[in-house]
Amino acid sequence: MNSSLPPVLGTDPSSCVLDAYRIAIAKRVSDALPPLTLEQAYTGVDYGKKGVDFTVALPRFRLPGKPDDLAQKVKGDFQPDEFISSITHDRQFLHFQLNTASLIRDVLHQIHTLTYDSPTGNASYGTNTSGAGKKLVIEYSSPNIAKSFHVGHLRSTIIGAFLDNLYKACGWEVISLNYLGDWGTQFGMITTGFEKYGSQEELEKDAIKHLYDVYVKVSKDADSDPNVKVEAAKWFKRMEDGDESALANWRVWREMSVKKYTEEYERLNVSFKVYTGESEVGKEWQDRALERLEEMGLISDADGAKLVDLEKWKLGKAVLRKANGTSIYLTRDLGGAIERWEKYRFDKMIYVVASQQDLHLSQFFKMLSLMEFPWADRLEHVNYGLVLGMSTRKGTAVFLDQIIREASSVMHEQMKRNEVKYNNIEDPEMVAREVGITGIKIQDMAAKRINNYTFNWDRMLSFEGDTGPYLQYAHVRLTSMERKNPELIPLPPPSQIDTSSLASSQHARDIAMLLGSYPDVVKTALKTHEPSGVVTFAFRLAHAISSAWETLIVKGEEDIEKARARLWLYLCARDVLGAAMRLLSIRPLERM
Repeated sequence: MNSSLPPVLGTDPSSCVLDAYRIAIAKRVSDALPPLTLEQAYTGVDYGKKGVDFTVALPRFRLPGKPDDLAQKVKGDFQPDEFISSITHDRQFLHFQLNTASLIRDVLHQIHTLTYDSPTGNASYGTNTSGAGKKLVIEYSSPNIAKSFHVGHLRSTIIGAFLDNLYKACGWEVISLNYLGDWGTQFGMITTGFEKYGSQEELEKDAIKHLYDVYVKVSKDADSDPNVKVEAAKWFKRMEDGDESALANWRVWREMSVKKYTEEYERLNVSFKVYTGESEVGKEWQDRALERLEEMGLISDADGAKLVDLEKWKLGKAVLRKANGTSIYLTRDLGGAIERWEKYRFDKMIYVVASQQDLHLSQFFKMLSLMEFPWADRLEHVNYGLVLGMSTRKGTAVFLDQIIREASSVMHEQMKRNEVKYNNIEDPEMVAREVGITGIKIQDMAAKRINNYTFNWDRMLSFEGDTGPYLQYAHVRLTSMERKNPELIPLPPPSQIDTSSLASSQHARDIAMLLGSYPDVVKTALKTHEPSGVVTFAFRLAHAISSAWETLIVKGEEDIEKARARLWLYLCARDVLGAAMRLLSIRPLERM
């Protein structure tokens, strides 16, 4: 690739080859239109609409003169070069087509180098170093112990795991926290109920489910007997006061629940640096938060409870402490944030929490800024809409493992229909589970986070249309190319593969252009925090490949140079599709 291009701040052709082409376009525009600088021209180079590689809208530069005259200056003495093959002028726009042969060659070389000869030893195509030296703390998933892992937690887990991967891919150090709901009056309820309904054996078998069952039974008792709640409140007060006899059982339950959760997260391909929880927020930090608010005259008393008045910011009144002196989760959140700052000194802290909590997080962030913490503006709430209609097909309660089991069994039944293929799979149960989980995740991430969506079993697990199983199938089909063409494997080193034959294929060009755009897709996702952009990219790539199969054949192509070039294109596509799936926390399969 040509090294004679001038550098532009914020670009890196060595990790995103399209940067080089954009710089070449910007240089041509800025050379022709002084006093426009190269940097200014670069910001004006956008992806074109259908059939156009890049477009520059001339009016955005606010230069004197008519767009027609400016366009003529840029087009004037144009000669095609290794970057640009043509420039067309259309009203206020200049459209640039890239040199197809260079584009395909440069994109494939870059993908190969960064996937197999990356300086770090890890496949790094699509990653960047924009966050080098920065630290992110991200809190996501955060289920309640002893309550079912419901679907709101599932969304937080899926979106959080994506952001966790995304920030790492952009060079950040990431500390992922699972902030468990492991404190509160429900533990008083369970302690009260456990004496009556608890079973050590059931607890060992599945702690989360058993504690939930106890909680449901004792809550039912509480409906008819007010004493149950009084008793429960006493237990929780003893826990808050640090009474060891009240804490002993709670400790065991918490540990067993975390162990069970860790296994479930492993299945979802999610892992946390730290399991923390409401119970771990030190009392001193909570007290300090209250003192600071008191000093600043922001607290008022109402019947013994403490309130913060945020009316003038249209955020209502927030309760900080109940009349009986026990903490509530807003106080714990404030204390927790201060504690995390002291511990991690983060550059950014993200909370992945449902949009129903928008008010709570706005109140919480506002209080931190009123308390004049200089780091208060580093906090960010990434929110999401509801999942509607999520239950198993029988319509029963929603534990995460029930949903995963159900998705796996439906996929397993589908797979059994093709006996020949089924017999070739080493571990059909694992494959069925992974495809099922992919279906759940893709359905969740396909649209903008803030949208509610309706959980649809049939749609989610179908191989038709833009679904998780379709993506896995596309990856498996690309992976099978090596198995099906053993005579071409191993491919010669990239410098010895002649890709010039691909230049005449529109399909090859479309695939190369998409592959080249992947580093941009990652950068855009970092700005928007939307997994849907990556999902859309993965489907566009899968569609482009599927429409190329018929014409860009490998098996049966007599010209070995052509066959090698095509196989290499498909293998690079497999590597990039796999990278996009992994970014979405999906494990790409090799057979199914």
